[in-house]
Amino acid sequence: MTAEAPRGAQAPAELVQLLTPEGERVEHPDYDIDLTPEEIRGLYRDLVLVRRVDLEAVALQRQGELGLWASLLGQEAAQIGSGRALAATDMVFPTYREHGVAWCRGVDPVNLLGMFRGVNHGGWDPAEHNFHLYTIVIGSQTLHAVGYAMGVQRDGAENATLVYFGDGATSQGDVNESFIWASVFNAPVVFFCQNNQWAISEPLEKQTRIPLYRRASGFGFPGIRVDGNDVLACLAVTRKALADVRSGQGPTLIEAFTYRMGAHTTSDDPTRYRVASELEAWKLKDPIERVRAYMFKNQLADQDFFDAIDAEADELGKDVRKRCLALPDPEPLAIFDHVYAEPHRLMEEERAEFAAYLEGFEG
Repeated sequence: MTAEAPRGAQAPAELVQLLTPEGERVEHPDYDIDLTPEEIRGLYRDLVLVRRVDLEAVALQRQGELGLWASLLGQEAAQIGSGRALAATDMVFPTYREHGVAWCRGVDPVNLLGMFRGVNHGGWDPAEHNFHLYTIVIGSQTLHAVGYAMGVQRDGAENATLVYFGDGATSQGDVNESFIWASVFNAPVVFFCQNNQWAISEPLEKQTRIPLYRRASGFGFPGIRVDGNDVLACLAVTRKALADVRSGQGPTLIEAFTYRMGAHTTSDDPTRYRVASELEAWKLKDPIERVRAYMFKNQLADQDFFDAIDAEADELGKDVRKRCLALPDPEPLAIFDHVYAEPHRLMEEERAEFAAYLEGFEG
């Protein structure tokens, strides 16, 4: 890598792209999509509001109100595009950064912040939103997703499973094992890799010698690389992949080629391992600005629309902050409430022991 050619400055030739960084609409023979102006405006609104929630969360952490936060800055299109491709009955298995997908599944952003604030134990019912709890252990959710998909398969349902992970997770054994099981059993699961170029401080070239999407062929199923900063392409590619798995064609690997504009988490300092020119090159590919440019050029929205969305985003940020700061601390024994679906003798014994321990501090 040199200053003249920062990582990712040139889009890979095999990239599926429907909207250029300049906001020009392009066609693709296999992954085209026809959206109404209202649908385009809806995607733009999603992108802006999700970024505003993310920025507010970063500010809250910097002010000591959250213990940690994993920012999605720069990855909004990958998450909104894929999230809006889902059917209501599909199940999602996220990592800890899929705040945009959570938004698409109707999860209150304050529930996300509550988890990082340490006042809830997950924050939402996975069955209610068909969106599983965040997974911190790198790559383990891919095995959970494949197991779930195999269950769906045995139930005879036509639902799809979508699982997210990063480029660094592809080096984990769990991910490769999940590829094997999904392939051998033709499981109805789509693997969605957000390749944001950095696995914390390790660059992509430390993870692979070939494009990540090509790994799928070694396991016996198709892979596709999509412009992860193009919300239209992410929507089109994910929609087709989900339709394929629902029809019994087996798994697909999607590599969303994007970039993490911020730190890995708020405990990270990316200036220690990447150069400023790389960040500047990716700023020109901003997922929100390209949709905005496309809408302006094609008269799909006027300035009043953009001003209204910005105002809505500001109100959302204020609301999220206010409700986050008002979250109550949980009762200590609440940690036992949702461990098992039914009463469990050992858990009840542990609850009683913990209650007795707490009583020792009273008075």
